[in-house]
Amino acid sequence: MTTPPLLSNSSQQGVGRDLVHLPQERRVTMFALASLIFFTTCGGAFGLEPLVGAVGPGWAIVLILVTPFVWSLPTALMAAELGTLMPEEGGYYVWIRETFGPFWAVQQACWTITSSVIWLAMFPVLFVTYLTFFIPALATSENSAQSGIALIRWLIAVVVIAGGMGLNLRGAREVGNSAKVSAYFVLGAFALLLMVWLNRGPVSGAVVEVISRDLSSGHKAVWLLGLSYIVFNCSGWENASTYAGEVDKPQRNYPRALAIALVVLVLCYLIPVIAGVTVTSDPAIWSSDAGWPVIAHLIGGPWLGRLVAAAGLVSTWGLFNAQLLYVSRLPYVLACDGWLPEAFARVSSSAAVPGLAILCFGAIAAFLAALSFGSLAIIQCLLYAGGLTLEFLALIVLRIRCPHANRSFRVPGGWFGMAYVCGSPFAFAAVLVFGALRDWRSFPGQLFLIGVAVVIGVALYFIRRRVAVTRSSANFESVSSPPPIVS
Repeated sequence: MTTPPLLSNSSQQGVGRDLVHLPQERRVTMFALASLIFFTTCGGAFGLEPLVGAVGPGWAIVLILVTPFVWSLPTALMAAELGTLMPEEGGYYVWIRETFGPFWAVQQACWTITSSVIWLAMFPVLFVTYLTFFIPALATSENSAQSGIALIRWLIAVVVIAGGMGLNLRGAREVGNSAKVSAYFVLGAFALLLMVWLNRGPVSGAVVEVISRDLSSGHKAVWLLGLSYIVFNCSGWENASTYAGEVDKPQRNYPRALAIALVVLVLCYLIPVIAGVTVTSDPAIWSSDAGWPVIAHLIGGPWLGRLVAAAGLVSTWGLFNAQLLYVSRLPYVLACDGWLPEAFARVSSSAAVPGLAILCFGAIAAFLAALSFGSLAIIQCLLYAGGLTLEFLALIVLRIRCPHANRSFRVPGGWFGMAYVCGSPFAFAAVLVFGALRDWRSFPGQLFLIGVAVVIGVALYFIRRRVAVTRSSANFESVSSPPPIVS
């Protein structure tokens, strides 16, 4: 394995990784970036419903309260510091490459690409779920496969994927503008739901009663599934770093956008779930097959159910586009470093779009959209936790190796702050591993696919190592005096 480069010399490897030079009017603005991060990490409370069905309303609310502080906030702070230290196209792949060398960078990229493609497939599945509120005939049943409903649902998911690919092929600016409009609609729908709920009368006593009754019931929870759902809904804070080369003033705008998105995430998860569990705690409703449209119907009637179902369609559309935007930039930097064929390094000169990666990921997502939502959640959760662990280790190593590097943002609190930011996710990841070991017999197929992704990462490194070394030498010789990253 290659010795990791020193950060002070790392820019030699990173030169030339920006897609193309985009004028300011083509770059992603701060509010558009905050909207993209919102749809990369949250997109509203949609997708959170199965959490309540898996662990019950009491533990669901506990996880919603705890997870942002032990998982989301540390990840956002880590992404803000490393993103302002190295605001390059490729994001976390570059962070790992410059810290631990190409072997671990390739592994992390493979794990993250796999989990991200799983995410891509999950959102069209949710789109079809919310569409069934308007077209009940699309609902799944025991005879769905025989009746052809499953095939129709999959074809609708494919249409959603194709539409998202078309938008992404137009460029990051267009995806960001779409995200802003989608965010206004989704947040407005949930705000109206909460107003109707509050208008029903006193609610504080009902909330306490539901939570206390559930926590004392001692019912059996499916913890691996529940943890997978909450991680799925609270992750992705570093993913927006992969298109840093297309963001306006990234060193200033990334920390601000991350802060806005984090506050919005906590509010639009906690309050709607509290409102929903006071109306029903039925696991059949708190599921990916019913969810928020049915809950909204119970709170405010058919009109509110239809509005929230429409917001669900808008949310899953925005979520899919934001995920496709960031993951499509990873093959570009991998190809620039020689780990993937050169065709992935070709981009359009006007919109800076890696078209081949978008087409490939869309095709893979269409294939995976035939799987169930729960199966997809478990695969992405465990792979994402592995990749995120490397990113936190990179934060620690770079703070020790280059303490005086030019960062426009630092994790506050010195080493005490670093202990919180890194220690909390490590502990949470350990809980995930414990859940996997405890429930592995229930999900053998998902764990097998995780093993396949790990093997592919190792094989890719050794198969393409010679090509990557040659490409790295050529890049080094083509740069006479690269700008240093550190002061």
